Amino acid sequence: MKYVENKVVLIGTGAVGMAYAFAAVNQSVCDELVLIDLNEVKSRADVTDLNHGEAWAPSPVSVIFGSYADCANAAMVVICAGIAQKPGQTRLQLIETNIRIFKTIVGEVMATGFDGIILVATNPVDVLSYATWKISGLPSAQVMGSGTTLDTARLRFNLGQYFEVSTTNVHALVIGEHGDSELPVWSAASVAGRSLAKRLAAKPEMQADLDEIFVRTRDAAYQLIEAKGSTSYGIGMALARITRAVLSNQKVTLPVSALLEGDYGHDGVYIGVPASVGRRGVRQIIELDLDASEQAKFDASVATLKAVIADVSDVIEG
Repeated sequence: MKYVENKVVLIGTGAVGMAYAFAAVNQSVCDELVLIDLNEVKSRADVTDLNHGEAWAPSPVSVIFGSYADCANAAMVVICAGIAQKPGQTRLQLIETNIRIFKTIVGEVMATGFDGIILVATNPVDVLSYATWKISGLPSAQVMGSGTTLDTARLRFNLGQYFEVSTTNVHALVIGEHGDSELPVWSAASVAGRSLAKRLAAKPEMQADLDEIFVRTRDAAYQLIEAKGSTSYGIGMALARITRAVLSNQKVTLPVSALLEGDYGHDGVYIGVPASVGRRGVRQIIELDLDASEQAKFDASVATLKAVIADVSDVIEG
């Protein structure tokens, strides 16, 4: 791989892109951060603003405004570019528009000889991760999406509040589509070292509370978007966490959007699943021991995404 150690190129400096950039600088997850956006005036101002905080960062991060040429020797490209759904526009129309945008972006990236890791954040993230893999021609391990990292963080926070423990003491995952068909894996969850299954066995009526917690987790984005126009800070921090895992070769398990190749009984689709993430991207997908209900819900989530991919296959391949 031809790359400069810990150099990241961010494409798209809207709310999500800049939340990621802010988190990356504050956490010093990379040595060099290059911003690319069509709005050069605003992005150059963002660069200056970020650089003014260098004195308070754990270690210096070189932040510059650049061009696609900077991708040639980057370790990672993080894509936050795209458009939001407009009034009267269907979800499928939104997907088709963003795929066309991605064909241009990914084409420009790959024309430089880029051979690093591409991390996709733009929604619908699972479908656009699949499209990025197809358009780029990179090995699937080198293309991933943010998947259900944000959903998982939301679930862990909500469970921590409910059980009155630190979020870091909650181990629970959301998997599947980053969207309405996602699911919590209660069978593998634990809180403060005690399995959730044992807690439920002792107090079955708790299930109603957990169901409400998951609905609140799944639908959080709708409420945030209605109130403030977007979700940004949580996903920005999730992207920074994935970036650190890659650049530091942590081999940590994170619920990213990755290509299934027989995993969980499916193939040919990008979807949120726990995966070991390191310097070469997705090292391996971790198959959880789902119970029958969870497997059925996951199967339905896969079917949802495959149907969308089939609808836009001509746009991706064309």
